[in-house]
Amino acid sequence: MNHSFLAGISSHSREGCWLRQIDCHAARKILMLLRASWGSGGGFMTHFIQRRWLCLSLVVIAGLLAGGWFQVPQQSASEVPAPTIRVTTHLVLIDAVVTDKQGNPIAGLHPEDFVVEENGKTQKVATFSGPVQSASGSASLPPGIYSNRSQYRSPGGPVTVMLLDAINTPFSDQAYARRQMLSFVQDQYKPDQRMAVFTLTGSLNVLQDFTSDPQILYAALQRFRPRPLEFASAGRATRSVATGDATSASTVASLDASTAPATDTSGLGPGAMQLIAVAQAAAQTFEAAQVAYAQEQRTVLTLHALNSLGRILGGLPGRKNIIWVTGNLPFSLIPENRNMTNAELEENLPSLQVRSVEQHSAGNYAATFRQAHADEIRETAARLASAQVAVYPVDARGLSISTSIDSQETMREMARETGGRAYVNQNEIKYGVERAFKDEAATYTLGYYPENKKWDGKYRAIKVKVKRDGVETQNRRGYFAIDPTQMKGYSPEQEVASALRDVVPATLVGFTARVRPSSANSTPGKVGVDFLVDANTLSAEDTSGGKRLNVAFYATVFSPQG
Repeated sequence: MNHSFLAGISSHSREGCWLRQIDCHAARKILMLLRASWGSGGGFMTHFIQRRWLCLSLVVIAGLLAGGWFQVPQQSASEVPAPTIRVTTHLVLIDAVVTDKQGNPIAGLHPEDFVVEENGKTQKVATFSGPVQSASGSASLPPGIYSNRSQYRSPGGPVTVMLLDAINTPFSDQAYARRQMLSFVQDQYKPDQRMAVFTLTGSLNVLQDFTSDPQILYAALQRFRPRPLEFASAGRATRSVATGDATSASTVASLDASTAPATDTSGLGPGAMQLIAVAQAAAQTFEAAQVAYAQEQRTVLTLHALNSLGRILGGLPGRKNIIWVTGNLPFSLIPENRNMTNAELEENLPSLQVRSVEQHSAGNYAATFRQAHADEIRETAARLASAQVAVYPVDARGLSISTSIDSQETMREMARETGGRAYVNQNEIKYGVERAFKDEAATYTLGYYPENKKWDGKYRAIKVKVKRDGVETQNRRGYFAIDPTQMKGYSPEQEVASALRDVVPATLVGFTARVRPSSANSTPGKVGVDFLVDANTLSAEDTSGGKRLNVAFYATVFSPQG
């Protein structure tokens, strides 16, 4: 087996887990993805990375965190537990929000109060935990020590991220949403709540790391400046798509001379009239292709951002809420036929093969757009499910009679599939944020090992029932049983490249890094960094020859300017 691990492993590997890369990002602009090989009888290999301004020497140590790195009592050899490399199993974790009819949390539930079904078959609940209470913030690290481990990254309670989406939201709606979020922090934010703020512009950015201080959050939101839509240079049709105008769908249609608009052709011969009609049709086709291209770029950027958030949040314990303040989601999280495998999709939809904009007519491009991204959508859905992420779309447009019904339904679909709630077509959108925080007090986490052991990429529906009258249950509706490494076009190198672009440390494979003092570096011009990887965050599979694990480690260095 040759495994590299990417942001999908915690206490067990779960559905949609990414078992092919380790991505580790140290604080202060040291991003480390180390490369080494570990077999049944081997050890870690040390690698050296040369950069123009810094050479980073790596000493990789497998095991639990111990020794003189931390201010903890020393233990004898007999007291130190051996690192545990877990056998790969698929533990499906479901976060169920249980409330009464008025939305108040139901407390005091036990595992026997729940029934979990997958594709109609009852599953045995193997793990269970109740609502998470807020605790103190993350622990501090000694000077010169950096880590992505959850105790140093977690906010110390329920995890909530606000995502301000500028690439899918018109300028004026961004300004309105900013005012609403400032009002929420000023009037409704509670001291025991912790939240981080990200922005989605040309890429995912951190506006504010986790904090419970409303003044810090308020200052961060004030720094957010509305900006024009990305990829909005395609004219009126592009703006229509961005704002969810239902009429824009008719723009992206197959156009030929017969569909061209009427023109005053008096005094022209039949040949000239035909040329004018063809030219008009070509111009409209070009504009429609621009619409499709803009939508394509926004979709790709949005998918990349969601995958980054999955890596960043995945190693933190428990449910994570993403409050997505947006004007329009560029895609639905679920492809058209959720029960089709990739091979079945290609067999039934020959036009699924992705081609460039120039090779598509506008109509064909629009018709195949969603399925052309079926793989990426499935991968993103699987990553969010594995990371226990619930999405709460908040419509930045507020109350509007012109808002597209299709756009609202896409937000609702995103919420249903991830276990969140959508807040659409409402005047005071700040109350949508408040709803996400209220759900944290009503969340129970249940885990089960699916009876269906075949990981075939198909969608599996989940139902959670509570054996009590008068209760409502909210949870994600299912997951894709995906082994990402078996998907067509899977590339470990691409996974590494994606992880390197993340702006915040990924958390699923725990490590700690110690920068050696300059006096300890034997070679002038080099800075030594020791890496300690927590073996308890790795997983392995049984093979005929026992347990064998190959782990890919990478390291790279960023300048202080990033």
